Amino acid sequence: MPLSEKDTAVETLPQPLEIRPAPSTMQSIPESAIDDPVTFHEGRRKARESGSRGKVVVITGAGAGIGRATAMRFAEEGARIAAWDVSEQASAQLESAIKWAGGEGHFQAVDVTNADAVESAVAAVVERWGRIDILINNAGIVRDAQLVKWNGNGPLSMMTDDMWDSVIGVNLKGVFLCTRAVVPHMIRAGGGVILCAASVVGLLGNFGQTNYVASKAGVIGMTRTWARELGKYNIRVNAVAPGFIATAMVKAMPEKVLDSMLAHTPIRRIGTPEDVANAYAWLASDQASFIHGTVLSVDGGVVIGT
Repeated sequence: MPLSEKDTAVETLPQPLEIRPAPSTMQSIPESAIDDPVTFHEGRRKARESGSRGKVVVITGAGAGIGRATAMRFAEEGARIAAWDVSEQASAQLESAIKWAGGEGHFQAVDVTNADAVESAVAAVVERWGRIDILINNAGIVRDAQLVKWNGNGPLSMMTDDMWDSVIGVNLKGVFLCTRAVVPHMIRAGGGVILCAASVVGLLGNFGQTNYVASKAGVIGMTRTWARELGKYNIRVNAVAPGFIATAMVKAMPEKVLDSMLAHTPIRRIGTPEDVANAYAWLASDQASFIHGTVLSVDGGVVIGT
């Protein structure tokens, strides 16, 4: 749930409450209840291992934060990762990190708001690896301001056209362009998985984020529309709605804002980029093969706690 990148840096974060997991009440299934124990246990083993080994994954906004954590998560499963970001600053280090984690990586500098650049990047991935199995539309930006900030006698400031256009361009149009470019290749290949970065603010709204909220609400709408359109091609489409995640942008928020957000989070801790990456990995896996057209909140309960 990013806020303005202009906020003052905070050196330390509030300590989360200790959460102890409840004792497990699950019982093991007795062998006598299974007609074929060998087949049963083999099926369970395959279910545990049904990750993304060898699959081709495109991740936008992969240079930092949730995008980078997602690249590392899929690398651990042995995926082939096309890591896209508008900045080439972390390209060499990111490719090395992906290889070290067990994957195969290729960085591409891509402006997701440019249709030609996106089509070209998709063609390069298909030429390199022959297909695209998973698309993760993760790239996003914020440009926060109140719609109209009133000082009593008149407007003190407003959200500008540029603030609106830049956020809608990356967060909404970028998702549209990347998905449009990838879908034909998935249809030809017989299926795939598309995952989009929404946000809990797309469900709840948020003060000072008209543009960001509109973009994320739009992503949710597109996700549900594409689920209806693409399911018949064996393409699953879902969205992940992160809450309060400890990215560099969030860590720069004032302490009073951090305290307020923690107070609205029932689990009483800040989420990590890895929390979101794990959600992406599960939704992309065969274990989520019947999950389609949903928005998975990864927010520590912010939605229910607000």
